[in-house]
Amino acid sequence: MALIPAGEFIMGDDNGDADERPAHKAQVGAFYMDTHEVTQQAYESLMKKNPSKFKGPDKPVEQVDWYRAVLYCNMRSIKEGLKPCYDPNSLACDFQADGYRLPTEAEWEYACRAGTQTKYSFGDDPAKLKTYAWFKANADKATHPVGQKAANPWGLYDMHGNVAEWCHDVYGETYYQKSESTNPHGPATGNKRVLRGGGWSANDEGCRSAIRASENARFADACFGSDAYGFRCVRKAPPQTMQPQTQSR
Repeated sequence: MALIPAGEFIMGDDNGDADERPAHKAQVGAFYMDTHEVTQQAYESLMKKNPSKFKGPDKPVEQVDWYRAVLYCNMRSIKEGLKPCYDPNSLACDFQADGYRLPTEAEWEYACRAGTQTKYSFGDDPAKLKTYAWFKANADKATHPVGQKAANPWGLYDMHGNVAEWCHDVYGETYYQKSESTNPHGPATGNKRVLRGGGWSANDEGCRSAIRASENARFADACFGSDAYGFRCVRKAPPQTMQPQTQSR
């Protein structure tokens, strides 16, 4: 995991889609984040199943809904002797617990941007995306082993592309109009959860740092499971671990 320092950044994009507006300041506390998406090998070691379509131990696990991603977080916490973040019945999240959970939408975008305010963590030129991501133009209609492309400035791989990543938050199309400014956790209620980061089937616009997507937390049909949905985990870090960072322009 990489240690992501506490800091403030501009979340969203006034030039992006309607649900990315308005761009607004958000502060997040320090946290640890997986440097790459959870692999099929890691997922299967705890969950005893591998639902992925594109099989490969070092490829990101996919065809996982939000509910099973949360179960994995709790299982990983228990294995390491940490307090699980998610209540096994209500699935409410205890953000003060020291176990694993899904990142909030603000944490995810903050980590993806890594101190930048451009369309991507590497700048505004989509021609450079092939260096950092597996997406529609180079993925050949499939996922690829994690960590093969260049990392962002904070040492995180595959934040753009490969698979879209579940966030903790309930999705709200107009949430940015009333979002909290400090450690926002998303709307209190809603039918869908946030997905971030594009994926192997996304075009370059769909892999931007601010792009938002959403899906039902549970796959309605047992035979349905998106082969473009995966996730990575985060953990709380002590607030004194690193000095706050300010996002560059």
